[in-house]
Amino acid sequence: MKIANEYLAKVYADVEARNPGEPEFLQAVGEVLESLSPVADRRPDLIKAGVFDRIVEPERMITFRVSWVDDAGNVRVNRGYRVQFNSAIGPYKGGLRLHPSVNASVIKFLGFEQCFKNSLTTLPMGGGKGGSDFDPKGKSDGEIMRFCQSFMTELEKHIGQFTDVPAGDIGVGAREIGFMYGQYKRIRNEVTGVLTGKSISYGGSLARKEATGYGLCYFADEMLRAAGKSFEGKTVVISGSGNVAIYACEKATALGGKVVAMSDSSGYVVDPDGIKLDVIKQIKEVERGRIVEYAKRVPTASFHEGCRGIWTVPCDIALPCATQNELDLDGAKALVANGCIAVAEGANMPSTPDAVEYFQANKVLFAPAKASNAGGVATSGLEMSQNSLRMSWSFEEVDEKLHGIMKNIYAAAAAAAKEYGCEGNLVAGANIAGFLKIADAMLWQGIAY
Repeated sequence: MKIANEYLAKVYADVEARNPGEPEFLQAVGEVLESLSPVADRRPDLIKAGVFDRIVEPERMITFRVSWVDDAGNVRVNRGYRVQFNSAIGPYKGGLRLHPSVNASVIKFLGFEQCFKNSLTTLPMGGGKGGSDFDPKGKSDGEIMRFCQSFMTELEKHIGQFTDVPAGDIGVGAREIGFMYGQYKRIRNEVTGVLTGKSISYGGSLARKEATGYGLCYFADEMLRAAGKSFEGKTVVISGSGNVAIYACEKATALGGKVVAMSDSSGYVVDPDGIKLDVIKQIKEVERGRIVEYAKRVPTASFHEGCRGIWTVPCDIALPCATQNELDLDGAKALVANGCIAVAEGANMPSTPDAVEYFQANKVLFAPAKASNAGGVATSGLEMSQNSLRMSWSFEEVDEKLHGIMKNIYAAAAAAAKEYGCEGNLVAGANIAGFLKIADAMLWQGIAY
């Protein structure tokens, strides 16, 4: 890590010593501290109050056993997590991820990133994250229900609408949220907005499903327009084919782009005529199938094994929407060589540090995840507001509010980058803008926070 400020370099060294074997978390902390060097130089009051030292340590890390019974009657055991990272500006807020890759490092990295992302939305939400190494793929609805009920039986002790409000993430959609919410309500005997991403029929928000993908494109559009460019007539490649990728594809197309490739963990499809989103939705949202099915149904498409190869597909705009560290230096070099002008992150930390550095060195417009994929949690915040008001806003109302939030996030990141001497560097700008709001709140609330 190239942390210029001596004090912050020591903070990182301490984090490294306390968290061995947690590469994702250390990567996230290092990237933020690297950006905050000019802040530390100007704000000795934050050093004196230990804000930098405190913000990299979660307020609470909860680990628990999740026992459930499969369809064959066998007892299965998974591990559950919830990190409540920082509550200086509001109740902890962040998704639940169900995936075999989930471990303490992944959850802490996601929770740390969530703090700054939530701060950027300007909504009163702290940062948290959770999940389990449970794999929902191949499981029946009954097995998923029993797992979710067992998971929530422990988690409910630690959450609440004024304490911690989880949402969905990878492996957790409306089905899983419904099972968890039903168990929470059964145990607590109360109806509250304790989870977001709920179905419309019991308190969910219109446009929540679309929000992360739409918000990504709204942010990318602001970034492009500031450089005198737009989506219009541009070729777009999107990794992933889950919720974020699907609705990024929908909005990018609406803004005038042509999406030619999407992927899943098995490989990617290329359709030079433009991805037929109705086919993708049928395969992924209805059938829960694999991306290879697209190539079998669309004559103009081809399937290629190995998901990382998607970055070799020529494009003007790349939207990585799958998972962390999916876009490495080789992928970045391939994109630049093929004339890519902009990269906007839809997943959490999908680009490796050397890939980000390569994009910046080659003048590629780059939108970091904590800013560009904040649309999902922003709309979760709007869902919380609707739950508290006991009312629902129309799709158009929510979408308009989302669009405004994403425009403001871009403006805040761009302004912070300029103010702290790194104009055009949205990575630094987003980190600084997100950090300063939390830091000021921590100062006001004393050393306890």
